[in-house]
Amino acid sequence: MDATVTTVKELQKMDPVFGQLSFNDHEQIVFCNDKDTGLKAIIGIHNSVMGPALGGTRMFNYATEWDALNDVLRLSRGMTYKAAITGLNIGGGKAVIMGDAKTQKTPELMRKFGEFVHSLSGRYITAEDVGMETSDMDLVRDVTPYVTGISEERGGAGNPSPVTAFGVYMGMKAAAKQKFGSDKLEGKKILVQGIGHVGETLVDYLTKEGAQVIIADINEERLNEVAAKYNAQIFRGDDLYNADVDIYAPCAMGATINDATVNKIKAKVIAGAANNQLANEDTHGLILQERGILYAPDFLINAGGIINVYAELAHYDKAEIMRKTENIYNTTLEIFDYAIAKGITTHQAALTIAQNRIDLRKIENSKK
Repeated sequence: MDATVTTVKELQKMDPVFGQLSFNDHEQIVFCNDKDTGLKAIIGIHNSVMGPALGGTRMFNYATEWDALNDVLRLSRGMTYKAAITGLNIGGGKAVIMGDAKTQKTPELMRKFGEFVHSLSGRYITAEDVGMETSDMDLVRDVTPYVTGISEERGGAGNPSPVTAFGVYMGMKAAAKQKFGSDKLEGKKILVQGIGHVGETLVDYLTKEGAQVIIADINEERLNEVAAKYNAQIFRGDDLYNADVDIYAPCAMGATINDATVNKIKAKVIAGAANNQLANEDTHGLILQERGILYAPDFLINAGGIINVYAELAHYDKAEIMRKTENIYNTTLEIFDYAIAKGITTHQAALTIAQNRIDLRKIENSKK
């Protein structure tokens, strides 16, 4: 009798959403398709206990649709905890559009995506993410009010990237204080991986404080431009994870801390803007802890962007945006203390505190 062997890929095809490893009791997954514009998108609503799900739209040329689904599941979950840990009354969601943002993004595609967002009647509110600009959010706003991060000319808070960078900077300073005894970054060797909108602004902050900034990016032209502008050093080694630096700041795509890299890292602190930096939150978070590397939870220190766009919903001004973002410094130190007190990783500490807030709100909601 022939034995029937079921591969992992076959199992995924049988159970494409609920069987995904990244599925984490998500409330709703919406697949969007439009032949005329070429739009192929996925909207993930992870949790709406705290309020409508808010999260940016990422346009990326994914290798497979499975990669896109996995990304939106991980990112939307991260938004839930990002909002909760920073005290915002919103839930977590995210969207991904499959395609090359440089060659395939059109005004028609963005407006059609906005129509799909509008069809959810406010359960999901979108914003800017990788591959998107404020002008794209303005196009979405043409067809739906359920979008934040629109231009200041249209009454929005504008590009969230500078605020995201400021929050990462605050979190990095808190991590430096915890690890080195001082939050001064002058003289510290800091490797910034990924110099897009957020990464470049972070380089600006670090340079002004006198840090020794080293930059890495897949775009050679961008590297040379930013290096010249800030007098930063370009990383030319074979393996940036093995670089002799004090702080590693991942600011590109996620999962750079994985089985292949986690034991190579020489930096004493990891604090960056990328989402989902730990490929496996439990395993890799624990290895970092055992190696004495301090990890500043990504969904906490990169929360400046969501604070910025949330301002459009909560109606607070720029000064309050910056005040709330600056407070990431204090929250980061609280997370470190909690992790030590409980004997858990910093990532687990941040997740626990965020989940406690969600659970409390759920109890409050049930009593209404």
